[in-house]
Amino acid sequence: QHGGVEREIPATDRTLYTIFSCTKAIVGAATWTVCEDGLLRIEEKVSDIIPEFGTNGKENITVEQVMLHIGGFPLAPMAATEWDNRERRLSRFAQWRLNWEPGSKFEYHATSAHWVLAEIIERKTGKDFRAYVRERILDPMGLDDFYVGLPAAEGGRVADVRHLVPPTPPPGGWGEVTPDAIKTFNRPEVRAVGVPGGGGVGGAAQLAMFYQPLVNGGTTAGGTRIMKAETIEWATKVRTKEHHRDPLFNVPVNRALTVVVAGGDGNTHIRGFGKTTSARAFGHGGAGGQIGWGDPETGISVGYTTDGFVGDVLQGRRGVAISSLAAQVLA
Repeated sequence: QHGGVEREIPATDRTLYTIFSCTKAIVGAATWTVCEDGLLRIEEKVSDIIPEFGTNGKENITVEQVMLHIGGFPLAPMAATEWDNRERRLSRFAQWRLNWEPGSKFEYHATSAHWVLAEIIERKTGKDFRAYVRERILDPMGLDDFYVGLPAAEGGRVADVRHLVPPTPPPGGWGEVTPDAIKTFNRPEVRAVGVPGGGGVGGAAQLAMFYQPLVNGGTTAGGTRIMKAETIEWATKVRTKEHHRDPLFNVPVNRALTVVVAGGDGNTHIRGFGKTTSARAFGHGGAGGQIGWGDPETGISVGYTTDGFVGDVLQGRRGVAISSLAAQVLA
């Protein structure tokens, strides 16, 4: 693989995929453990943790607002050339301006919010965020083939993203997640960064297994404690308000701390859970139709990964069908 050129290779059980925004739940879970350890409170102002962030009206944004995508800086830019340079990232934080008043509405922060969370993890733990995610989440879960920051030696296993139909703008426009931006994740140097809001790499099985401890009291099948059950219950409680609505579908977004909660209002399929999960199911999908969620009422968790980007309508129908069928297994 050179310069992001697509390769067509047969998929095997060892094939890995870029999971895009499913990564948010993994980095989010790592942040939950920082809170569990008493190192972080979601009520804290980000500027008290990262002084460089406290400029241009961002002084009073809280960690909770960042985790809920109501912080007010969804379009804050961060060039790919700056992703793996901490000083440049901090400089960007200082330059960022608000798009709207923090807390006033919901708007998806495709990458900006999770760069802030990554820096918070580093400030609070003294460790590189990728190393912390590996140490506290992935290794204890036994997810050796799940990566936030892909080693160069594993690059040959990753399926390159391909647009199977000509990409067309979704309702509301592309925003930050353009076809060209998606294709940058075919580049080895980008995969190596471990972009916290969308650069994780793994397979469907690993994605499903990530959720297993989270829907089973915080413990793996082998008895390894990842975090307390109380931490998971606290972190997966809906915290957004009625006025925090999906701009396309005009339904409450049901955001917990970095994850989406299915809810019991009949809109679970709009939130990425199909139509048959319980109200307590939680997770986070990703660009191209990646699926990741778990349901604490049934103990089911689901992972779906793909390298083939299709149109929005087919992608939506496929996601609803897969999630609905998976949730019916125990019915």
